[in-house]
Amino acid sequence: MGNANISFDHVHLISEDPHAAAGWYADKLGGEIERSGEVRGAPQIYVNFEGAVIIIRGKRTGEQVDKKGGLEWGTDHFGFRVSEDLDGFCSRLRQKGVRFTLEPTDFTPTIRIAFIEAPDGVSIELVQRR
Repeated sequence: MGNANISFDHVHLISEDPHAAAGWYADKLGGEIERSGEVRGAPQIYVNFEGAVIIIRGKRTGEQVDKKGGLEWGTDHFGFRVSEDLDGFCSRLRQKGVRFTLEPTDFTPTIRIAFIEAPDGVSIELVQRR
């Protein structure tokens, strides 16, 4: 049974270089940088993907932030649905220098996926549903 009282709002990332990371999401994946500013002492940039928002912020004064060391508990990745041919989309990403951690592959008979590496150790799944 669904809960009509909630809906997805955003993903929040902490970045070593938030402006460069926001630029990567805009340049490589076509997100639109909506706004940027400072929130609680750190730069914060909002990148919109047709209503799905990624908020990218920098380190706040006094915070300890470590680099990701591989597989760990918690969020593993997030996914973008690709509405066009996944292989063609991935080919254009390769031309832009995007690194793949899993090349396009059939996950099930109706789902084709790939994984890419984003800034700050973020893993993104690209999904094409047939």
